[in-house]
Amino acid sequence: MYQTIELTLQDQVMTVWLNRPEVHNAFNALLIEELHQACLHIHQRDDVRVVILASRGKSFSAGADLAWMQTLGNATLAENQADALKLAHMLKALATLRQPTIARIQGAALGGGLGLVAACDMAVASQTAIFATSEVRLGLIPATIAPYVIRAIGERQAYRYFQTAERFDAATAYRLGLVHDVATPETLDEVIGQLVTQLLLGGPASQTESKALIRDIGHTLLSQERLTDTARRIAERRASAEGQEGLAAFLEKRPPAWVITQEQTANKT
Repeated sequence: MYQTIELTLQDQVMTVWLNRPEVHNAFNALLIEELHQACLHIHQRDDVRVVILASRGKSFSAGADLAWMQTLGNATLAENQADALKLAHMLKALATLRQPTIARIQGAALGGGLGLVAACDMAVASQTAIFATSEVRLGLIPATIAPYVIRAIGERQAYRYFQTAERFDAATAYRLGLVHDVATPETLDEVIGQLVTQLLLGGPASQTESKALIRDIGHTLLSQERLTDTARRIAERRASAEGQEGLAAFLEKRPPAWVITQEQTANKT
């Protein structure tokens, strides 16, 4: 049924596996569409009590497939915005699932991959997990994921990590509030299982209403105006000269033009 994801159901727990391990589960248009459709499908299922978002291979998700994103630089602004809106709507579908959601993070969760973590209700990370909002290193901004990441770590921390794009470990992610628990690689599933056990003790309708309560009382994160605005912002960056330079430099394995190398520094002296 799906090409880029896999669904497994056991004891009322649906695990959604990102299944592009050969590219570190980076998402392209197809994965975004399939994950969106899977969320809409799961939302309607009464036999699913808990949803786990997991990934095959050594990485949770490296974010957007940069080769795919580079092609969007040649698209019109309207086409870019329509594409970015698809990601925004997928993240919203994940964030508003009526069932409790848990992100299972092993390896890297970068850019949009970190956005997937933040869009889930709960997150458990392996000690080996690495995180970053890496967009500015590519001349982009973390626009569509911003509502969820800011909700998770707060504005103050977002000012740092959105601008530095530095990588941080699971212990830091825990301190920031991005993840709820950190486990050894060997006990990752055990810790998640303990969380699932607690969730299954709650009333399904009560949990759904509790999620709605938090959204209604919290900041307005998911309005259509907000989705459109964040999609516009990333679309403009994708098509910009800086965005294209950043993506090209990454794919060509060279520093982008805005990074001053030691050789350039030496030539100036």
